[in-house]
Amino acid sequence: MTDTQSTPGTRHTVVVPASINMVALLGPGDEHLSLIENAFGADVHVRGNQITLQGEPGEIALVERLLEELVTLIRTGQGISTETVERVIGMLRAETTERPADVLSLNILSNRGRTIRPKTLNQKRYVDSIDKHTITFGIGPAGTGKTYLAMAKAVQALQTKQVTRIILTRPAVESGERLGYLPGTLGEKIDPYMRPLYDALHDMLDPETVPKLLAAGTIEVAPLAYMRGRTLNDAFIILDEAQNTSPEQMKMFLTRLGFGSKIVVTGDVTQIDLPGGVRSGLKIVEGILDGVEDVVFNRLTSHDVVRHRLVGRIVAAYDEFDAQREGAEAQRDSRLDERRDRGREGRRP
Repeated sequence: MTDTQSTPGTRHTVVVPASINMVALLGPGDEHLSLIENAFGADVHVRGNQITLQGEPGEIALVERLLEELVTLIRTGQGISTETVERVIGMLRAETTERPADVLSLNILSNRGRTIRPKTLNQKRYVDSIDKHTITFGIGPAGTGKTYLAMAKAVQALQTKQVTRIILTRPAVESGERLGYLPGTLGEKIDPYMRPLYDALHDMLDPETVPKLLAAGTIEVAPLAYMRGRTLNDAFIILDEAQNTSPEQMKMFLTRLGFGSKIVVTGDVTQIDLPGGVRSGLKIVEGILDGVEDVVFNRLTSHDVVRHRLVGRIVAAYDEFDAQREGAEAQRDSRLDERRDRGREGRRP
């Protein structure tokens, strides 16, 4: 893409390469074009493969970068959606050092014509951390891809023979005492709590392959209690729903690490189902392991939610509500402390 005309501060015209489909770039019905105009407050005029931009200099520079990133994505063979445009805009606004096109074109795994890749900058950093470190924590709300991306990396590691097996585990805290009332064997009782992991596996592997790998023990899906006493070598190990582990369980799990293995721990500290009085191992582990070599903590936010866009808004709304509630409780506690202090002073002889 080349700059063919420049009026300082107000107007630029860029030429889109002839090899780029303008409908793919601007969207059906120019919906991408409308999104760009609204996001940047710029006037955008298209004639053939020439796009003329007019507005504030800083905004125009961002639009030019946006168009360059979208052209690069199209050249990789990816389709451009309104979601893609919104994510690129968000990254450009955040002034990150990474190119949005590099983030959104990183392929982890392909299966049946579907490619799994990170969709946000934090997701890419999370995936990169898994590559670079032995133990990686992914902490964030629902829908941020914590477990899904970790499982994609596990399948990739198995396919490239970096490991010889995958072990997927999660605490069955939700079942509690109700396990005894469910029909079937212990395995059948626990199976519903493992179902999200099975669903992700079927997305990433051919359906007929999954039962064979499970039967051979190449992939193991088991409750956390089954990990005790084991040393896991040459394995990619994922602990899901880690917010529902006690500190003792978290320590037990992390010390299962064997030679040639990699661990990913995922969880959401806002959705703890432990019985009252039991601390979450995920909430305290960062304070214990922070600074330990080859252990890294990644935090994802509502901005990294890749489900329906409304899910991100719901998560953000709950975060705001929780922050306000915590602030109100802190003020209340402060007032109670002041009253107690005044009461003690009044009782002094």
